[in-house]
Order: sequence, then structure tokens, then C-alpha cells
Amino acid sequence: MRISARTQYALRAAAELAAAPPGPVPAEKIAAAQSIPRRFLDNILLQLRRAGLLYSQRGPEGGYWLARPAAEITLADIVVVIEGVPNGPARGDYPGVARPLADVWYALRDHEETLLAEITLAHVASGVLPGRPEPDDPAETRPV
Repeated sequence: MRISARTQYALRAAAELAAAPPGPVPAEKIAAAQSIPRRFLDNILLQLRRAGLLYSQRGPEGGYWLARPAAEITLADIVVVIEGVPNGPARGDYPGVARPLADVWYALRDHEETLLAEITLAHVASGVLPGRPEPDDPAETRPV
């Protein structure tokens, strides 16, 4: 799966909002915290707002906040808004011994979609992903 820069920015901005205290968060603060170009971020936030994932408020006390609790917004929700409905590889005619490859590509896409649908913004904001050890768990090993 290829995740565009736009989608990565959207996920980072949403994670920033999930970790923020209740109330509006100015776009400037999100942009600075996540090193996202401001004009690019404005378009992304507008797209997420139009999709019903964010609320916004104008004015000096304005900003953006999640429209639902972070535990109810999955990474898949955001990816679908930004990227659209995923299109799997076309089921082509793979001749002979390569025929099972079409099933592999579909299984891979389904696994990716399932994983994104299981992980919420609350998981990301807490740093604890489902099925993974907690970040300060000494048993956890991360490649360097």
C-alpha cells in the first residue's frame, strides 16, 4: 500500500488533535507541532471537516477538534476520506503457475484494510497499538 504525503499529514494532524486537551486547536499549532506546511494543512483540515471527522470554530479562540471521541475514529476513516475508497489490484489473468498471485494481492489488501480499521486515533495518541507491547515495556525490541 502506498500512503501519500497528503494522507500522512492528515493522519498526523488527526493524531495531534486526539492528543490535545479538549477544545479548539488552532491550525498554526497543528502545523508547527507536526511540521506540516500550513496551506497544505488548511486544505486537509477542510476535507476532514467536510467528511464529518472534525469540527471547526472561527475567531481568536477558534481551531479544530475531533467530531467524535478519538477511540471512535479509525485510521481507515481518515485514509478513505483523503485517498478515497481503496482500489485493489485488478484481478488479472496470471498465467500458469503465477495464477495464485492474484489471491495474494487481494489477501494483502484485505489485511491492510483490516489493520487500519482496528487502529484508532486513541491508540496512536496513547502510543499503545493493539497487539503491540506498551512503549516502555522492556520486552519490546525495536530495530534501530
